[in-house]
Amino acid sequence: MAGEPRIYFDNAATTPVDPRVRAAMQPYLDGCFGNPSSLHVEGRTARAAVENARRQVAELVGASPSGVIFTGSGTEADNLALVGAARAFAGQPVHIVTSAIEHPAVRETCAWLAQREGVTVTYTPVTPDGIVDPDAVAALIGPETRLVSIMAANNVVGTLQPVRELARVARARGVLFHTDAVQAASCVPLDMQRDGIDLLSLSGHKLYGPKGIGALVCAENVPLAPVIHGGGQERGLRSGTENVAAIVGFGEAARLCATMRGDEAARMKQ
Repeated sequence: MAGEPRIYFDNAATTPVDPRVRAAMQPYLDGCFGNPSSLHVEGRTARAAVENARRQVAELVGASPSGVIFTGSGTEADNLALVGAARAFAGQPVHIVTSAIEHPAVRETCAWLAQREGVTVTYTPVTPDGIVDPDAVAALIGPETRLVSIMAANNVVGTLQPVRELARVARARGVLFHTDAVQAASCVPLDMQRDGIDLLSLSGHKLYGPKGIGALVCAENVPLAPVIHGGGQERGLRSGTENVAAIVGFGEAARLCATMRGDEAARMKQ
C-alpha cells in the first residue's frame, strides 16, 4: 500500500552500493580522471588505483593479482572463460562439460559455441537436491574434454556445489575447471589455489559494488584466447580503456567482503 515502508529482499539479483564503496570511487569520477595506459602523472595515478583494486579482488578468492582480468560484467567474464578457453584449443576438437542448471551467461554461451564454433557440450543433470555429482562429471570427461564449467552457487535455488571435488575431478584428467562464482563470492569463502580452480567469474554488483564491472580470475598458465581485441589492456585478454572508478569500487567491495563475509553470512543465516 502507498506510504508503507518497503523491504528489499532481492540481493541475489543486485545489491545497493555500499557508502564506503561510493566514497572510494568518487575521486576517480572527479579529479583523478587519467587513462591508466597514459605515462603522465594522471595516467600513473589511475594505473596505481587499478592495480590496487586488482590485488583486492585477488585476495578475495585466493589468487595472484596478475590473474585478475577486469571485464564489464560477470556475463562477460563467463564468455571470456568459455569462448577464450575453447579458442585456445583452435584446430583441436573441444568438448565442454557443464550442468543443466547453469546461469544463462554460461548456458547460452555453451549453446552458441556448439552452434557456431563446433564445440561439443554435455550437460550433466543434478540430483533432486540440485547438486552436481562429481562422479557423474568424471564419467562425462573424455579425451576431447577441455573444460568443465560448474557454478559455485545457483542463482535461483541457492544450492552450493562441491566445487573443490569437481575441480579435483577435472584436474585429475588434465581438464580446466571454471566456476561462475558471481552468486557465491559474497557469502562463501573461495580460494582458487586451495580449491584447484583454474577460472573463476565475479561481478561487482553482487557484493555491494557498482554495476558494469566484473572479473575473470585465472590461475597461472591457463590457456586463454582474447574475445575482445584492441589496445591490449588486461594482459591482452580484454582490450579497452579500463573503467577506473568502477574497478576501484569493485576492489573496495571485495576488500569489505573479505573482512565481513563470515559475520555477515552468520547474521543472514540466523
